[in-house]
Amino acid sequence: MATWHKQPGEAVERDEILVDIETDKVVLEVPASADGVLEEILANEGDTVESEQLLGKIKEGAAPAAKPAEDKPAESSSEEAAPAAASASGDDKVSPAARKLANEKGVDLSSVTGSGKGGLITKEDVQKATAGGGSKPAPAAPQVEVAAGEKVEKRVPMSRMRQTIAKRLVEAQQTAAMLTTYNEVDMKPVMELRKKYKDQFEKRHDGVRLGFMSFFVKAATEALKRFPDVNASIDGTDIVYHGYQDIGVAVSTSRGLMVPVLRDCDSMNLADIEGTIADFGKRGREGKIGIEDLQGGTFTITNGGVFGSLMSTPILNPPQTAILGMHKIQERPMAVNGQVEIRPMMYLALSYDHRMIDGKDAVQFLVTIKELLEDPARILLDV
Repeated sequence: MATWHKQPGEAVERDEILVDIETDKVVLEVPASADGVLEEILANEGDTVESEQLLGKIKEGAAPAAKPAEDKPAESSSEEAAPAAASASGDDKVSPAARKLANEKGVDLSSVTGSGKGGLITKEDVQKATAGGGSKPAPAAPQVEVAAGEKVEKRVPMSRMRQTIAKRLVEAQQTAAMLTTYNEVDMKPVMELRKKYKDQFEKRHDGVRLGFMSFFVKAATEALKRFPDVNASIDGTDIVYHGYQDIGVAVSTSRGLMVPVLRDCDSMNLADIEGTIADFGKRGREGKIGIEDLQGGTFTITNGGVFGSLMSTPILNPPQTAILGMHKIQERPMAVNGQVEIRPMMYLALSYDHRMIDGKDAVQFLVTIKELLEDPARILLDV
């Protein structure tokens, strides 16, 4: 149990978010099942609960208990009373759910036009007024502010998601014969292609921007078809060959690393890939990536270059047998046709399970990706 947004005795509306539950993969939001008052909380923050366990009780149709009247000033001028009256009138035209969402999103309610009865501002009105669509960002990891010269320690429990990440990473290193091979790719052809067509691409595909990741996904898809061992997985003593390419794309969120999966990449075009990745990024920031988005996958791509990494050794994502690491594009002097030229270069790293994949296949797989990216026409021609 992560956070209760309501306390006993407070009014709730149907579908209003009552509590957040943190699983080992995502944060789930539990909405109210009816209008009424939260009568009792049965599972406290920090408790571990099971599926279908009762979390609390709602008394349907009930009204919240009236708050005791506050002492009023003995006297007040009409000039002072007028703003207070106006404020009270304005509060009456805002639903509780709308006010709560506006506070979360920092929306100025005075700038929102109510569509409800009598001009009432509803939750939907606030959602329309904010670009985030009313979604709540996932809670970030606890931070400690330390003044200069102080020695401060703070002990916080590790989140379920961080525990799972740690467990899987250790298992990957303990159970797989992991090895990494490196290469480098000249990004000039892809960069020139992107520069030439990015405006037309965005206009043609309703605002979807052309990035570099879609080229890597398509190149990896073609390479996976040519090297089925890299697209396979190990299940006990069995090898499972996959006749499809479902590629996971690592997404960094405030709660940790998530790897949502692009399904059937062979049937996706560049716009489909870019649009889906953008949606994953948006939902990752808002804590809206579902468990179904994270399941499966036959191969993974991770991009440390967005954080400035020049080279790294990615860790396998079991039961997959390979992962591709992208890195920072950096200009370096390269020998081209006997001449020294400055080229935008990127190091690529392929970590693989040597139990399943031979070194020759891993190296040729990475070389294939390099060749496809340095001559993108090969992707269309399948050569």
